[in-house]
Amino acid sequence: MASVAFLGLGVMGYPMAGHLKNKGGHDVTVYNRTRAKAEQWVGQQGGNLAATPAEAADGKDFVFSCVGNDDDLRSVTIGAGGAFQSMRKGAIFVDNTTASAEVARELAEKAQASGFSFLDAPVSGGQTGAENGVLTVMVGGERQAFDKAKPVIDGYARMVGLMGPAGAGQLTKMINQICIAGLVQGLAEGIHFGKKAGLDVEKVIEVISKGAAGSWQMENRHKTMNAGKYDFGFAVDWMRKDLGICLTEADRNGAKLPVTALVDQFYKDVQAMGGRRWDTSSLLARLEK
Repeated sequence: MASVAFLGLGVMGYPMAGHLKNKGGHDVTVYNRTRAKAEQWVGQQGGNLAATPAEAADGKDFVFSCVGNDDDLRSVTIGAGGAFQSMRKGAIFVDNTTASAEVARELAEKAQASGFSFLDAPVSGGQTGAENGVLTVMVGGERQAFDKAKPVIDGYARMVGLMGPAGAGQLTKMINQICIAGLVQGLAEGIHFGKKAGLDVEKVIEVISKGAAGSWQMENRHKTMNAGKYDFGFAVDWMRKDLGICLTEADRNGAKLPVTALVDQFYKDVQAMGGRRWDTSSLLARLEK
């Protein structure tokens, strides 16, 4: 059993912290910007509640975070009352936020200077994966810190991999989002084409999903897409945030991402349609408007 803090109890962090408490058996203290959410978590799961990230992190073996973006991450780590103020030497900070590789490297450097470790560890699998404790975790950082943290991370994951030094986890998550963007657009176009051609989309997917066109998106989203329902996962607003990170990094490293840039604009169209909180499969709605 480890002494753990978890910062950020959104749709992902709330169940992840729960798995660390109940599946992992760890002593968990939580912090959330909206205190009522933290009180709700403690009421359901037990554990402890802290008033600030610094209070939550004080004396802990591991501190986890899952917040919205680079600014939120800096706020809970190096901002006023941030966790880095009270991290003990030898402790490990594990960040599950999808953020930039730049902020990951910045915080890893600050952590090292203060005698503790920082791992950038963004996740894939969405709200369902978080609730079921089967997320994929892509980690950047030092091997020694990774080896210590992995048994704890395993509490909410089915796959955990060290991808390289600080920032490598975030870069890997960018690739994940780049691949998803193209897949979802292709699936949306396929379903749209099938409807226009007068085919039974369910029968079509049943056949092609077993061949080279098959994907997780096809298996898990085609039914809801075909029904015009888009409330089953990762929101368009968050996908645009992630694709923006990808495109910014591509500008920096010289990668060419023409399809990603195009799909990002398609998601902008979906936002304009009122679909900011629709899930990412709502690219089909844009084709059918």
